[in-house]
Amino acid sequence: MRKYRIGAALVAGFVTMVASPLSAQQRQQAPDSNLNAEDQLSPSQMQQTMPGAVAAPGGAPGHAPAKHTATAGSPAAATVRSNAAIAASRIVACSGPFAKDSSNLKLAMVFDSRNVTFEDVDVGGTKVGASVLFPKDAKHRLEIWWANPASRSGTYLILINKQSTWSAPDGLKLGLTLAELEKLNHKPFKLKGFDKDNTATVSDWDGGTFSKIPGDCKSGVSLQPDPKASPDAVKELTADKEYSSSDPALREVKPKVTEILIGY
Repeated sequence: MRKYRIGAALVAGFVTMVASPLSAQQRQQAPDSNLNAEDQLSPSQMQQTMPGAVAAPGGAPGHAPAKHTATAGSPAAATVRSNAAIAASRIVACSGPFAKDSSNLKLAMVFDSRNVTFEDVDVGGTKVGASVLFPKDAKHRLEIWWANPASRSGTYLILINKQSTWSAPDGLKLGLTLAELEKLNHKPFKLKGFDKDNTATVSDWDGGTFSKIPGDCKSGVSLQPDPKASPDAVKELTADKEYSSSDPALREVKPKVTEILIGY
């Protein structure tokens, strides 16, 4: 099973912000198959309304057309359209397949089970089992951690990193500068300085737009300095201190967003 390492500092910062840490049991449980029994589509499930599925054709001539529960104006039809829009737009909305009550099965129903795997990710030496969307496509890859790892249900964290082109609500995406983050947040925010891996983390959105994302999600962000920034200038911005995003010393090293966590 492939392993990925993500920023432990970002995870720690996010957990502090949402005040809902993973239990030891949750961190250690990591099912060893791509789709367990609970994730398989049973015959009865195959007959249910599938998110994003197209309507079945009507009956043959001389027969009454098949009845469908997801009529054009029904809530089920709205859900189908919403899920399809999320899949097409590559935006992590805190609803549909990324809602708090989602699961590995729901991801498979929306994005096709062939595009969903279950893997171990390495967080500070601890293995965490996570569902991964589009694992072979770096630009569309997305990682989802579960509050209930054994059943792979209950969204806990959604991770956007590396080359992923997914974006979070309100325009939050990889590669943003401090100035761009401030503009989207509608005010300055606070960060912890750079750790041994040269990673800074947002510690408080200070009541800005990202303080509460629609759908009651929370967001965590890590940034890294420009590769051309002075190493000495980066070392001065230590991880044990908190800085304003408008701090001239912080702006001087030109950090950009390298990881995003969205969770409940």
